[in-house]
Amino acid sequence: MELRHLRYFVAVAEERHFGRAAARLHIAQPPLSQQIRRFEAELGEPLLYRTTRSVELSPAGAVMLERGREILAAVDSALEDARRAARGEYGRLAIGFTGSSTYALLPALAAALREELPGVMLDLRGELLTPAQVAQLLDGTLDLGLLRPPVHVRELCTEVLLSEPLLAVLPNTHRLATASAVPLEALKDEPFVTYPSHFRSVVHDAVEDACAAHGFKPVAAHEVAETATLVSFVAAGLGVSLVPASVSNMTVQGAIYRPLAHDSTFVELAAAWRRDDQRPVLNNALDVIRRAIARHAP
Repeated sequence: MELRHLRYFVAVAEERHFGRAAARLHIAQPPLSQQIRRFEAELGEPLLYRTTRSVELSPAGAVMLERGREILAAVDSALEDARRAARGEYGRLAIGFTGSSTYALLPALAAALREELPGVMLDLRGELLTPAQVAQLLDGTLDLGLLRPPVHVRELCTEVLLSEPLLAVLPNTHRLATASAVPLEALKDEPFVTYPSHFRSVVHDAVEDACAAHGFKPVAAHEVAETATLVSFVAAGLGVSLVPASVSNMTVQGAIYRPLAHDSTFVELAAAWRRDDQRPVLNNALDVIRRAIARHAP
C-alpha cells in the first residue's frame, strides 16, 4: 500500500465525490479514479459504492477511512517531528550544573530553555563538580556541562560564559558579619569549610590562591562537595568559607554573604560539550543559555 493511495482514498471518502476530491488533491479526476480502483484491487475488497449521483463507503471503506486518518495523522506528525529535530526544536538534552551555579542559574536557564525550546526534553543535574561533569560528557551521560574551567580535554569544547568574584560566607553571629566588606587576611585564623581538595575542585583551588595572595593558607576544618551543605555548615558555626558570587542567591538561615575587600580573585563559569556533537538542538540550547546568562548573571 502506498501512502498516496491512502491519501487519495481518504479525500474521496471525506468528500463523497470524485470531482471535489480531485480538486482538493490538485489532480485530474480520471487518474484519481484509476488509483482508487488499483487500491481496491490490492485490498481485494470494494471500498466505495459508486452510482452516477453519489459515492458511499462500503463496510471495508468505513474501517479504512477511520484507520487511514489515524495513519496519515501519525505520518504527518512523524514528518513534522523530523523537521523540528533538524531545526533543533526537538530532542533530549542532559545538562550538568556545577554546585555553585545550581542555585543562581539552574532555575533561570531551565525556564528559558522550556520557554524557547518546548519540544526539547531536559534532564537537568545540579551539584556536579567539574571532574564529574568532564567524565560524564566523555561517556555521553551529559550533553552539556556548566562547569568551572580550565578543562584540558581535547575531545571537549569550552566557552566561558561569565566571570564572578568570590564572596565571604560567614555565620550571622560572626564578628565581621556587619562589615560592608571583609578583609581576607582577617580570616587567616578561622576554620574554613571548603570544597574537596581530592576531587580537584576549581573553586577550592581559587580559594587557596586568594588566601595565599593575602599571606596565609586556609585551615580546612570540613570538606564538602555540595554547595548547600557548605553554606549550611557555615550557618551552623562550623567555620567560614569563600564562594562564587552566584551562591548568594541561595538563602540559608544563619549564613550571611559579604564582599571581600581588596581582592580581585574571580572564577569563571563555562559551557562544555563534546567537540563532535554538532546537533542543532545543542546549538540552539547554547544560544538560549548565552542569552539567559547575559540577563541573569550576578
